[in-house]
Amino acid sequence: MSEELSREEVRRRVRERAGKPALPGPSENPATNLLLADIVIRIGTSFLRTGVEKAFLKNRYDPDTANAIVDNRSALRTLGAVAVAKFARKSIPGAAIVGTGIVGKLLYDSAKTRRANRRKGDTQLLEQAAEETHTPEG
Repeated sequence: MSEELSREEVRRRVRERAGKPALPGPSENPATNLLLADIVIRIGTSFLRTGVEKAFLKNRYDPDTANAIVDNRSALRTLGAVAVAKFARKSIPGAAIVGTGIVGKLLYDSAKTRRANRRKGDTQLLEQAAEETHTPEG
């Protein structure tokens, strides 16, 4: 909500809650509880994100290298990832654009790998064909 509530509106909403059980939280101030919940969720999300990133990297690299890759990422790369994620999260068209970009990148990488493997196989076959033919001596 970007609009500021009037005192009367705040009082009306509080009266509506009268008689209902108190909201859970460590503080009597609901704004403080909301701030604490936000901080805890962001910390948990950060741990989860770091864990997933390291898990993906550990399939290809040893654990120490995977940790170093995640820990030494530049601020520009991190800000770029945050900006793209925020863009995707804010709207359905944004999510569609980002999703299409991700699928496109995966398809590009897959095709690039296939082409590289095809070239490698062609090179091996051409080298094999260029070798001198050895005939058994009788």
